[in-house]
Amino acid sequence: MLHIQGLGKRYGDVAVFHDVCLDLQAGEFVALLGESGVGKSTLLNCIAGLDRADQGRLVVDGVDLALADDDTRARLRRARLGFVFQAFHVLPHLSVAENVALPLLLLGRPDAARVDRMLAAVGLAGLGARQPAQLSGGQLQRVAIARACVHRPGLILADEPTGNLDPTTAERVLDLLRAQVHGAGAACLLVTHSAAAAARADRVLRLTPAGIFRSA
Repeated sequence: MLHIQGLGKRYGDVAVFHDVCLDLQAGEFVALLGESGVGKSTLLNCIAGLDRADQGRLVVDGVDLALADDDTRARLRRARLGFVFQAFHVLPHLSVAENVALPLLLLGRPDAARVDRMLAAVGLAGLGARQPAQLSGGQLQRVAIARACVHRPGLILADEPTGNLDPTTAERVLDLLRAQVHGAGAACLLVTHSAAAAARADRVLRLTPAGIFRSA
């Protein structure tokens, strides 16, 4: 599902990371740890095709992103990726249900029943008609997680998905992510600072300032 070899990213003269290597198979749930500023979120953006790496090879679901144009990257994101952003990126002019339904609508596969099931899975049953402004930060995070999983993507990229959640809700969300991985055959790369969240993963890796993955 994901193959990374010798990946590097720079902003001007500053190296964000370099020589990153990682293989992620379908059915794997991998946690990525690392200090702030080592490029964890930037790496996720590169994997999602939202940013371009400066060197190395990055293949997502058979698509070499170095060779892919913007349209190919967008189609890959729409059909095969689910991204849980640290800052939510919930659309304020859409209801909760409409936000979660968006990936299905973009694929031409509207399914209100699936949206309702996903909202129930993250503990937001009955809140589909609410506007994002009516929700707490933890609830918005759960909307973002439901949206990332509703279309059953092959690869889920989760950037601190439990950072705004209480321990009980965090466990529920991690259960959902694991169900997507082990039940639906997806792969998940989870960026986290939480040791409890990392402990739920099949593998735990660390991104160092040099950008090299090591077992944590």
